[in-house]
Amino acid sequence: MRYIFTILTALFLLNGCGGSSSGGSNSGGGTGGGDAKYALTYKGLRFFAPILPRSSYTLEQVDDQLFEKLSPMQKQQVADKLLGSLFFGYPQPVLEAKMAEGNFISSLFTQLHSNLNDKVAIEEEIRDTKKYYHSSYSEDEVNHVLSRFYAMPYLDHYFLQNWIAYILTQTIMFSPAYELDSSHLPNVARVYNALVRNIEEEATIGYSTYLHMISSDNWRRFRSPEDNGREMMEIYTLQFDDALVPLAGKALQNWKLDRDNDTLVIGLNENTKPLSLFGTTVVNGDDFYREMVKSSLFQKGVTTRLVDFFFTGESKSKKDQIVSKIVRSNPQRWEDILLQILFSKAYLLESVRPKSAEELFYSLTRKMEYKHFKYTFENFAEALDKMHQATMKYKLGKLERVPLDTLSFINYHKFIRERVMIKRANPDKPNNYKDWDASGFRTSYIGENRFSLNLSDPKASLHSLVRYLFISTISREPTAQELVLFDGHMLQQKADGLEYASGLNLVKTSGRTDAAIMILDYISRLSELYQYKKVQS
Repeated sequence: MRYIFTILTALFLLNGCGGSSSGGSNSGGGTGGGDAKYALTYKGLRFFAPILPRSSYTLEQVDDQLFEKLSPMQKQQVADKLLGSLFFGYPQPVLEAKMAEGNFISSLFTQLHSNLNDKVAIEEEIRDTKKYYHSSYSEDEVNHVLSRFYAMPYLDHYFLQNWIAYILTQTIMFSPAYELDSSHLPNVARVYNALVRNIEEEATIGYSTYLHMISSDNWRRFRSPEDNGREMMEIYTLQFDDALVPLAGKALQNWKLDRDNDTLVIGLNENTKPLSLFGTTVVNGDDFYREMVKSSLFQKGVTTRLVDFFFTGESKSKKDQIVSKIVRSNPQRWEDILLQILFSKAYLLESVRPKSAEELFYSLTRKMEYKHFKYTFENFAEALDKMHQATMKYKLGKLERVPLDTLSFINYHKFIRERVMIKRANPDKPNNYKDWDASGFRTSYIGENRFSLNLSDPKASLHSLVRYLFISTISREPTAQELVLFDGHMLQQKADGLEYASGLNLVKTSGRTDAAIMILDYISRLSELYQYKKVQS
């Protein structure tokens, strides 16, 4: 492995010092390097590429013009779907201000390629033992990953890099699979961090996948030449032909996982006979992996995996159409596929699917100005496990992105309801991170400036609060029947008119908090909270 990296480094330096120029310019806000960097290859495998401009996307996109034609509530739904899919959200006043500027879509796309977060400060934050739990017995790799999304204040390029790495490691393509005896929790950091760095360095899809394929982390999951060869072909190129497995095993005959140390060993007894795979000739293991990621089957395969991950509710024919359109754009980097999906009409306007627990948790915590406590992300990791959604645990990734069997969904609902929706942070403990009551939504989320508080009209005030909480969490207005329901529970008739029921006076912070908790408890039981809806344009 070290030998390969040494060769690649030497080639990069050689090309950067007067090599031929080709491959376009850096248009994606990455690390740069010029045309020489993008021209760097290894036996035809391209190392780096500039990001694909949106004008080259072949899957129809939502742009500012289309967004502005939507109704106010449709804009809210689209914005919430886009931000939530990215594990992000804004407090309602901030979101409304951004949507009112007239360039919400283009501004967000630009922001995703800007550098706003302080990486050093974020890493120091999530390793602060006063604020975040750290085990004294093992590395907290999963907790670090989960905490980082909460700790990053801005949705920027670094946030995007982490989000892409997270999505990839949830799939069958890059799961560290620490549930296996041959894999270990440090594999989470090795696989995840390598992806983040590769994305930052503008690595191509093929190159970053090739580096993963030849790693011990990959071989700890698929441990014999035949098993690894078969799985790589099935996972990345969707080839399920058993006749190809002996050929793959032959090419990889000198590759093995040492069972005592779970370490990849590449022997000297490599194959020397030409083999026909991927429409070309391969001989050894390096040929096998390199030619696989160079093939058109690979580009279609990885695109299909990601389309399946985001369009879980669509028919196979619809997904095939989406895959075909994306492949026509010739994506070279993971952003070229994932951003093309996220900003598409097919996704933002037409798709219907359940939200993942991560999508819902991170978007809600930002919308509700949530304050965590020391064990929040330890608890979240445990809850994901109970939902059968453990982060990076499974050998084949999350085959079902949101299992909806009864027990899994009960644990999903229980965590969101009890730990987020009806959990208020004690305002007297703003700097306390060790006590349970220190966590929850801050009182600023339901401040008097967030809704219309009419001192002479309790009913109008209550309706304004209900409307605000509905829109900020599930992007819809309450129905007339729902307003009547809340009126009956939260208002009472007196001789001189309506007044608040006992303990629910919205003028007081305590009464407003209790009222908000009742409303949020109701919302926590609605299907809209757990599902992205189709938006009619």
